[in-house]
Formats: sequence, C-alpha cells, structure tokens
Amino acid sequence: MTTRGATPAGTPIEVRFEQRDEIGIGVVAPFDFALDRELWDCVPPHVTLYLTRTPAVAMPVDVTFAEEVGDPDVVARAVADLAACEPAVTVYACTSGSFVGGVAGEAALRTAMEAAAGRPALTTSGALVEALRACNARRVAVATPYTAALSDRLVTFLAEAGFTPAGVADLGLTGAIPAVSTATVTDLVLAASGFDADAIFVSCTNLRTLHVLPDLEQRVGRPVISANQVTMWSALRLARALSDPPDPRLFGAALSRA
Repeated sequence: MTTRGATPAGTPIEVRFEQRDEIGIGVVAPFDFALDRELWDCVPPHVTLYLTRTPAVAMPVDVTFAEEVGDPDVVARAVADLAACEPAVTVYACTSGSFVGGVAGEAALRTAMEAAAGRPALTTSGALVEALRACNARRVAVATPYTAALSDRLVTFLAEAGFTPAGVADLGLTGAIPAVSTATVTDLVLAASGFDADAIFVSCTNLRTLHVLPDLEQRVGRPVISANQVTMWSALRLARALSDPPDPRLFGAALSRA
C-alpha cells in the first residue's frame, strides 16, 4: 500500500510556499480561438498567460456572432472564472466582439470586465485605438477576413474613435479563419496598402499575422499592426511588463517607444 503526505518514518512533510516573480495576464477569447501560440510568442519569459473561452455558439462568423461572443455578461463571467489565478490585468482577445457595439459597446465591455474581477481590463479594439495613437496614425486602412457587413462595423468603430477610415480589403469569410494561409494574409494586406492611409490594421485575433508583420511593414513602408499584436502590446503595457519585449520588431518602433 502507498501512503502520501508523510515520510516513511511518519514525519509530516513541511509545506512551503514561495513568492513567484511571474506577471500573469488573464485572456478571455471566443470559443473558436485557435491561435494561443501567437499570444505566447508576444510575451517575455517572466509573463504567463491564463486563457479561457466563452461558451460555444453554433453560427457563422458574422455580425450576430460578434454580438453573441461580445456580450458583456458572457465576457464578464469568463473574466470572473480567471480571477482565482490573480492576473495583473484581464484581456478580451476578440476584435469583432469588442468593436461590434461601437465605442460605447467597447467601453461597456471593459466596465463589465473590471467589475467582474476588480482589476484593470482591456479589449482588442481598445488596444487598437491605443496603438494607432501611438503610431500617430489618423487615416487607417483595414484588412479583415470578415464579411462586408462585419467589416463595416469596424469602419464605424474607427470613425467613432476619431480616425478616418481610408478603405477596406476583406475576404468575405464566415468560418475557417485560423486556416487562412500567411500568403493570403500577405495578399490581403497588399490590397489594403493601395488605400491612402497612415497605417494598416489587420483585424481578427483568429487570423495568423504575427510573423509576417515585419516583412509587410518593409514592403508597404507604413505601420502594419494586427489584432493579436496590439492586444498583447497593450496588455504588457498595462501590466508594466513591456520593458523587455521578446522581439521588438513584432511591436514596431513606434509601439515600443510609447
């Protein structure tokens, strides 16, 4: 018979606890989020991520989908589930779910998140606004995998936030977004680069973008920022953990200085 919790002589094992130096970031993502690795690739070794998902819904990725996964009550419940891990900040890593309700909807999401866990919170769309300001961008072109109707909600959000939408390139997809190739992402961004804009934003946290951004920025000669990039950049800033980013190129010179 095997016994645990004591030495063979019967002496109790002394339990010791230690204070760890890690900084935790809580991440709530939609149920279909498949790019955890992109988020991890953004953070330095002393930062750990605690990820959870919203409940699954059976519908195509469209405006209604974004409204469902971005419901403040749904996101707040997921945030509360992460509270036991005691993250420094909590993130809602979804672009469409945080822009679909406009600027007021994004603010309502943050308020619900902060009330649920009693700690600072941010959304991908809020991080986008912060990043565009850090880049001194006023005219913004957007590249999305979405349908035209959902892309239009992003355009409206940007206009409400004080930016001038310069144009949209989109793929018209309602699913399978994580399977989109980086070659297609490159073609999408190059299409968006035809608009007269200060910067290009590549939307959707479920679209693989991170490792093609440096090459794209070089090719188009303007800042190219993406959903996962700005989300983690903003989270690291809010958690005071951006002093030593793993690869400054992934955050852009303007973002690293901000």
